[in-house]
Amino acid sequence: MAAETARRVRHSVARPSGDDVRKNAAAALQRALDRRDNGGSTGH
Repeated sequence: MAAETARRVRHSVARPSGDDVRKNAAAALQRALDRRDNGGSTGH
């Protein structure tokens, strides 16, 4: 039983394309800059 619980199952995960990664990074950067510049996208 211990041997079975120690075994890990590896699931295949779809990797996002490079373009999606770039878009997500750009959006995250813009949100961070917005927070720093004016307290957030809502301006509070």
